[in-house]
Amino acid sequence: MRAEHTALILIGYQNDYFAADGILKDVLDGSPTPGEVMINTVHLLRAVEATAMPIFITPIVFTPDYSELTDATGILKAIKDVKAFREGEPGSKVSPEILGFGDRITEVRGKRGLNAFYGTELQHLLEAREVTHVVFAGVVTSVCIDSSARYAYDQGLNVTILSDCTAGRTSIEQEFFCSNIFPIYAQVQSSQELLDSLH
Repeated sequence: MRAEHTALILIGYQNDYFAADGILKDVLDGSPTPGEVMINTVHLLRAVEATAMPIFITPIVFTPDYSELTDATGILKAIKDVKAFREGEPGSKVSPEILGFGDRITEVRGKRGLNAFYGTELQHLLEAREVTHVVFAGVVTSVCIDSSARYAYDQGLNVTILSDCTAGRTSIEQEFFCSNIFPIYAQVQSSQELLDSLH
C-alpha cells in the first residue's frame, strides 16, 4: 500500500466523545475504550506523520440552535436533545491530542450527519490527491464509520477500517461490525498491520 495514495480519515475525535466531561462520553462503553482508541490513534499518527500519507479530520458541528436539523430523528435527534457538538462550545472542538499534530491534519468542515462525505469537500480532496485507498479511524463504529466507509466503497475506493482505532457503543457491537459487517466491503486491520503494509 503506497502511503501517498492512501488517506487516513479521522471521524468523531471531538471533546463531546473523548473529554472527561464530554456530553457523549458514556455512549462509548465497550472495548476498545475511547482512551485506548485515542492512544492507538496518536501512536499511528506519529508513525505516519513524516510520510506522504494525507490525513483528514471531519468534525461534526451544528449551529447553536440546530437550525439545520429541521426534522431530526434517531441519533441526530439524540444529539440535538443533549445539545452536543454545538458550534462555539468546548464539546464540539477537536480533541487536543489530535490538534497537537497541527497542519499535518487537514480539517474538512461541513459534516452535519452520519456520512463524512455528505456536505463536505472530502471526496474532492481525495480526488485531488489521487487517493485510491482510504483508512477509517474514530467513532462511532456502527454509525459514522460504517456510513462513511460504505460511501467510500461505493465510490470505488479501497477501504480499510482500523479495529483498534474505532469504538462502538458496546464491545458486542464493535466485535460484530469488525467480524461480520465491515468484511463485506472493507479490510479490517489493526493500526500496526496497516503500518506494516505501507511503503
